[in-house]
Amino acid sequence: MANCIIAQSGGPTSVINSSVVGLLHANKDLGAFNKVYAGLNGIEGILNGNIIELSSFTDDEINTFRYTPSSGLGSCRYKMKNLEESSEEYDKLLDILKINDIKAFFYVGGNDSMDTIAKLGKYAKKTGIDIKFIGIPKTIDNDLMYTDHTPGFGSAAKFIATTTLETYLDSSVYINNGIFILETMGRDTGWLAASACT
Repeated sequence: MANCIIAQSGGPTSVINSSVVGLLHANKDLGAFNKVYAGLNGIEGILNGNIIELSSFTDDEINTFRYTPSSGLGSCRYKMKNLEESSEEYDKLLDILKINDIKAFFYVGGNDSMDTIAKLGKYAKKTGIDIKFIGIPKTIDNDLMYTDHTPGFGSAAKFIATTTLETYLDSSVYINNGIFILETMGRDTGWLAASACT
């Protein structure tokens, strides 16, 4: 039976580790893969050979990991070159996956991560390599196509709504409270800003 690998990329959210744990639990139930590996610090870590076996950890350790803040496996903002420029990184990554008998690569992340996984999937198909590349959506911006909402958005929206309310209440104690500006993330979308409305 073959193995799989999972890695995290982009900004951390309060649920990014739950996606990793979800894969581990699903594999335990389904027995689809012999071993579940993890790339430390995303695709950049995998290219540097930083791989651990997640399926060897105890249930208690995995449960602790689930509630650990930030990206428990580390992250990166590494962009692979376009295939038209060079396939060297792609070939190196595929060699690493083949050496570890990996037949599925799961990448947890947002826009750039989904772009990376799409490029890898295209290249694997083009070269006839039997490895599946699967993106697991995660972005507080809530801007991934074909998703109603992305894991990470809900907790970020709650944080923004709470911060807005608390800031309003703090500023409203004064007779002349003026104007305050609260900036939020959201890339090219306004979902988080909209969550501040009450």
